[in-house]
Amino acid sequence: MAANLTIDALLTLGVNRLNGARKRDTGPRDTSVLDAELLLAHVLGKNRTYLRAHPEHAPTSEQAHKYGDLVTRRAAGEPIAYIVGYRDFWTFTLAVNPGVLVPRPETELLVERALALGPEGPAAVADLGTGSGAIALALASERPQWSVTAVDISRSALSTARENAATLALTRIEFLEGAWFAPLKNRLFHVIASNPPYVSESDAALKDATLQHEPQIALASGPDGLSAIRKIIQAAPDYLEPQGWLILEHGSGQATAVAHELVGRGFGHVRSHRDLAGHWRLTEAQWR
Repeated sequence: MAANLTIDALLTLGVNRLNGARKRDTGPRDTSVLDAELLLAHVLGKNRTYLRAHPEHAPTSEQAHKYGDLVTRRAAGEPIAYIVGYRDFWTFTLAVNPGVLVPRPETELLVERALALGPEGPAAVADLGTGSGAIALALASERPQWSVTAVDISRSALSTARENAATLALTRIEFLEGAWFAPLKNRLFHVIASNPPYVSESDAALKDATLQHEPQIALASGPDGLSAIRKIIQAAPDYLEPQGWLILEHGSGQATAVAHELVGRGFGHVRSHRDLAGHWRLTEAQWR
């Protein structure tokens, strides 16, 4: 972008470029103003309040060009979190990159339910498919007495999760590489939580420009999106303490199917919960 432009002018240009991408169905939707502000604030090392308080300030030529480059990346569909390198989740900020799924606000419901269902004292808790470590780190931060084990099949994802744990000084977390329960032989947990892939492999949503930047292994799971969830449900009883809980995030239209799988496997107290948007977002069940 041109040099010597004010913050106000740069934001206007950024919003227009992002809106143009939106009209072509290749870029972000309904977030152009927010995205432009987040990107410029990132470049300037300031917050969005600063932008509004100093609209007449003219960033340097280098800052203006860097901002233009970031806007171009966002217009192509790259998630904001990957561009700036972080995402807020729960009460902290996590480092993220294209090797991990961007943590979603709705996943905080999974954390809330795990905290509500788990013991108040010491407990063993597992987070399957930890990605950036969002769920495991949130639980460890809220329950220092819990021993949290985070599992992921991706070595790069585990590296990111470990970095986040170190940054947050959360030391009571064990990180293990493997698919679902593979690294957890002969171990029992009071709570097993997971945000597994749950999108159908044929879902048109996977063609969205933003989702195409995220790891497909963390998004798609079989013809109906339930392959990973079924594997977890079938194996979970062997890894749960008596009266232990399994908590699964899933798609908004999958609650009935997930509940059916849980009941069929022998789980009790099967309950589904809506997220803040009113969508059925997770289902929990207790091993009898």
